[in-house]
Amino acid sequence: MDSFDEMKLLLLSNSTNAGQEYLGWPKEMIREFLVKHGIKKCLFVPYAGVTINYKEYADTVQKVFAGLGCELESVHNQADPAKSVRESDCIVVGGGNTFKLVQLMHEKGIMEPIREMVSGGTPFIGWSAGANVACPSMKTTNDMPIVQPVSFDTLNLVPFQINPHYLDASPLGHGGETREQRILEFLEVNRKTTVVGLREATALWYDNGHISLKGIRPMRVFRYHTVPVEYEHGSDIDFLLHPEVV
Repeated sequence: MDSFDEMKLLLLSNSTNAGQEYLGWPKEMIREFLVKHGIKKCLFVPYAGVTINYKEYADTVQKVFAGLGCELESVHNQADPAKSVRESDCIVVGGGNTFKLVQLMHEKGIMEPIREMVSGGTPFIGWSAGANVACPSMKTTNDMPIVQPVSFDTLNLVPFQINPHYLDASPLGHGGETREQRILEFLEVNRKTTVVGLREATALWYDNGHISLKGIRPMRVFRYHTVPVEYEHGSDIDFLLHPEVV
């Protein structure tokens, strides 16, 4: 990844915590991000939605953003998706199925325009699948491959991988792999890559060339053949931006 100090990213592990309203837990964080960067209008990418149609998805997100003083339009309504990306003040990518999201971002021709715009300073907000696509690839998603994208390559805005909704627990009686075991499998064949296990109710905020952990839980960092390390809110995690020195 190139060094893009002008980037402005808010990468959320999840949209909703149990018992809370939609985008309830990060609402004030999103408000702070919008206000800090003077954002009054956003372009929403709903393509991760599968069991919800794009209109319903966009309407749901629009209601939240309207309450934050921000107008939101959906890219699925635009005649020229790439042009709408290039004219946007802020890009918002929602969660859902990462395979479906990546398939359509490639097919609709918006993967590279989004990367160009965000690398050049257009603010970006993504949650769950929308945070995963900020990475070099989608390979650390938790989702089922319900479709086959033309490529697993994604936006490459950060030089590490995110595993959203990271869980430590293994359900009682469950015989399958834990999330940690799945990540260690990934690292066995992607040995130079760092993976951030981003627990729910946490986010990564990138601004002015620095990255910080937000939220109520620590994150877990995985590297090949090393013991995973926990980092709390307030920790210096800028090393994630410079994997060559790790």
